[in-house]
Amino acid sequence: MKCILVTDIGGFQVKERPVKEPQADEVLVQVEVAGMCRTDLKIIRSGHRDLVLPRIPGEEVVGVIQRKGERVANVQEGDRVYVYPGIWCGECPECSAGAENLCRGMKIMGFHRDGGFAEFVTVPSQSVITVPEDLPPEHAVFAEPLSCCLNALELAGIAGDKLVGIWGGGPAGTLLARASQAMGATPLCIETDERRRRLVNGYAVCPDRFFDICVVAVGSVKAYREAIRHLNPRGRLVIFSGLAPDNCFLPLDLNQLHYMEQTIVGAYGCSFRHGKEALALISSGRVSVNDMISHRLPLTDLAQALNLVESRQGMKILLYPQQRRL
Repeated sequence: MKCILVTDIGGFQVKERPVKEPQADEVLVQVEVAGMCRTDLKIIRSGHRDLVLPRIPGEEVVGVIQRKGERVANVQEGDRVYVYPGIWCGECPECSAGAENLCRGMKIMGFHRDGGFAEFVTVPSQSVITVPEDLPPEHAVFAEPLSCCLNALELAGIAGDKLVGIWGGGPAGTLLARASQAMGATPLCIETDERRRRLVNGYAVCPDRFFDICVVAVGSVKAYREAIRHLNPRGRLVIFSGLAPDNCFLPLDLNQLHYMEQTIVGAYGCSFRHGKEALALISSGRVSVNDMISHRLPLTDLAQALNLVESRQGMKILLYPQQRRL
């Protein structure tokens, strides 16, 4: 199969590698479409805390099951599936609490094990979710980034009476805004880029408002400082976007948190259940995604895709592997 292989930080190669046959509890998925995000840019250009090399990246994957192991009973060959990127133990305290994204033995596709920037990917059957028949694969692939947004909003205590401030109007910020609205809350997005701002009907600068929930979906210390200043009493700040290791500390007025009874919570990744919720929201039309697709490129044009992400010239970039028969 043709794939993207990262052997050293800073670059990648287009390679031919053998297709990994599925074991008893695994399925072989022919990748129809893979989503591109800033995390992929970070993995290839700068590295990542969870990255183990050499690696085929790609954690946003939808495809069709070609073969399955003898113990697989939850899906059939020919089923279209979304691949939840994690493998979890199901036994640790985090898994028992429904937070398998924090599993102590978590293995993430595209980080610890090979991902979907390839024509085929072999994954555990526990990680696949059947895509509704009427949902196109290029819409279903939004399930992974939307799942991460649903996890963040869950941790934020989202509710219908909440005013939500979102810093960043890229793919994640747009999905956070649309998911918030689907849940009855009122989102307001702050985005400096006019092209992106139009999609969320946002603001170039933060208005003189205070929010029940602030979510920072852009890697900016300035955005975090601004979000904290615009937090209501008993408001909650969600740390959705990470920062560079050399720029991830900022002074914090603990007295403000104390007297205002405010909360800061981190949000990283998503749990399996969020994938099911995301597919349902997209399939029902409650969260629209079609207008977020800015580029459709062959997988071999990954260099162009990386440049587009780095320069913020597009929104959601979808990659299509060359299809071939086994």
